[in-house]
Amino acid sequence: MASNQPAPEAPSPFRTDSFGDDGRTWEEWNPTEESIRPVRGRHRVAKQRGLARSSTVLGVGVIAAVGAGGMATAQSKPPVSISLPDSIADNLPDAKSLPGVGAFMSGDSDPDHETVAASSPLTTAGITAAEAEGGATDAGEALRARILQQAEQQQAGADAEAKAAQEKAAAEAAAAQAAKQQSAAEAEAVAKKKAAEEAAKKKAEAERLAKLAASYAVPTSSYYISSTFGQAGSMWSSGYHTGLDFAAPTGTPVKAVHSGTVKSAGYSGSYGYRTVLELDDGTEVWYCHQSSMDVVAGQKVTTGQTIGRVGATGNVTGAHLHLEVHTADGAGIDPMAWLRGKGLTI
Repeated sequence: MASNQPAPEAPSPFRTDSFGDDGRTWEEWNPTEESIRPVRGRHRVAKQRGLARSSTVLGVGVIAAVGAGGMATAQSKPPVSISLPDSIADNLPDAKSLPGVGAFMSGDSDPDHETVAASSPLTTAGITAAEAEGGATDAGEALRARILQQAEQQQAGADAEAKAAQEKAAAEAAAAQAAKQQSAAEAEAVAKKKAAEEAAKKKAEAERLAKLAASYAVPTSSYYISSTFGQAGSMWSSGYHTGLDFAAPTGTPVKAVHSGTVKSAGYSGSYGYRTVLELDDGTEVWYCHQSSMDVVAGQKVTTGQTIGRVGATGNVTGAHLHLEVHTADGAGIDPMAWLRGKGLTI
């Protein structure tokens, strides 16, 4: 049996509440699949309770963050539409009542601030005054310019450091080269000085020997050396030769090698006729195997004076002058070295 009573209305997804001083009513939205019209596109409304109130603040914060961070590249992308059910849009709070947002829409704000906000879109956020004066109007380009400028500055700093390092290395190399040249020059100067000193020394020695040679004389002439000092052999009773033999023809004059006093002159066994000449420093020079003698003991003689003749008296195998040199203490020394030490050439 049909009822004439109207059909009961379907329960509304909204719950009506009254609050506030202005008498407006708010409804709590309990969406269902039937009450939500599908939104096609890249964005969908999240099915969360209380989203309507927070989405506005979140959207404003995202836009401000994007603009303040210099991420202005979003302006080149096409706008994205966000759809909300009419029931939500009708019940959104007044934007002026939102904390931090009402100041932007208040009629009491500073006119200068409004002008700046109106004339400065979000795409210019992060642009410095110098960049604005230079004509920069895009935050992305300004950021890119800053990055490039920093890169150029870093490259310039690196180039400057490399150049300074090269200059320092070049200076050190030049200093090392200069020090090396200075060391070489100093070594050369030292070598020259040493050579000059040695030359001067040799010259002085030559002059000294020349002066000595003027006061010393070779004991005979027309000779050759037949035996030297220290030469070993059975011909000598001591087993070695004790003097220096000047082989020369019999009768060749025998001369005093230096001024001195005749200590003895006479026959002396194996030495034959021997003359002993004592010099002023006590050195004795023996002249042996003479054929004759022209001086006597105690007689003073001078350098180069004839004191006898070459002969072959005593223990000999031929005519020659046997010359011995003894120091003041009686030790026999090499006559050739002694004569050469006096500047004579033997």
